[in-house]
Amino acid sequence: MTNGRVGVYPGTFDPVTNGHMDIIDRATRIVDQLVIGVAVNAGKGPLFSLDERVEMLEEEVSRLRNGDGTRIRVRPFSNLLMHFVEEVGATIILRGLRAVSDFEYEFQMAAMNTRLNNGVETVFLMASENHQFIASRFVKEVARLGGDIASFVPGSVKARTVRRLADPDAAGRTWD
Repeated sequence: MTNGRVGVYPGTFDPVTNGHMDIIDRATRIVDQLVIGVAVNAGKGPLFSLDERVEMLEEEVSRLRNGDGTRIRVRPFSNLLMHFVEEVGATIILRGLRAVSDFEYEFQMAAMNTRLNNGVETVFLMASENHQFIASRFVKEVARLGGDIASFVPGSVKARTVRRLADPDAAGRTWD
């Protein structure tokens, strides 16, 4: 992946939401090649394994590849984000912002990343109006309590989430 502007959209994606998909779709208008970096982030106690999250994203982004010339790849990573960005040859980090509360954290992260490599720019995309409130942790909580998550996640992700939460081995876990 060395041709054109390469961007990285990092996250845990546990599970991938319609908000994530909106940012991914819009990011493809900004970069020539997009790498979705799926973070291991075991500290968050993910509902889905790293492989499952990568698989869900690959399935969902395959629907976005409508011959527009944008290449999208999904790759797991467990190292420092800046090292991953350098590894894939990116010069842009794309981040989604839902609300003002996201800004302070993202601003600090962007500043730290600039100190690590000032050749990489961070670009913020505001969540679309109908996705501003969606967060993976809320989706998991609504699903865990028996609520309908159909408007928050793609259909196949809803099915996987409902199945996972019905799994007796997963029932006692807590997720943020």
